[in-house]
Amino acid sequence: MVFLMTPLKGKELLLIDKMRPISYFFLFMFFASCTSNTIFKKPKDLIPKDTMSLLLQEMMISSSAKFIKNKNNQKNINYMPFVYENFKIDSTRFESSNYYYMSKIDVYQEILENAQNAITSRQEVLTNKKTVLDAIKKDSIQDNLNKLKRADSLKIIKNLKALENADKVLDNRELPYYF
Repeated sequence: MVFLMTPLKGKELLLIDKMRPISYFFLFMFFASCTSNTIFKKPKDLIPKDTMSLLLQEMMISSSAKFIKNKNNQKNINYMPFVYENFKIDSTRFESSNYYYMSKIDVYQEILENAQNAITSRQEVLTNKKTVLDAIKKDSIQDNLNKLKRADSLKIIKNLKALENADKVLDNRELPYYF
């Protein structure tokens, strides 16, 4: 602490004066390098915004489905070629369009928000369908259980009546006396 409080002498002041322009240069270079003026040229085969949004939706779904078992109980399947095939594009066309849209941050943000909103709405629809199907399944299981209980209770009543009839028959019959 004592070192910081001592007054600067001639050589130290001279050194600080010489470093000031260099520090200004580095500060200018830092701020100049932080600004992004990189906007790529519009590719000839640019994917339209709405198609790009749909493509990104499908890519998000396919990338998340990679680790889920499919109908054949297979995992780790790369679904991206299917997405490219579905939209009739190749990966280089997607890459060039993606770089172009990424250089225009506002447009790319809009595309991503549209894709995210569409996925959220799809998820809500699927959740509602699943809820309805689960309710139907639960109701049908409950109905079947009620039918089984009713059928079981009818069988029990029928068996009880049969036992009562058998008791009456046995009570009415005279047993031989062997003594």
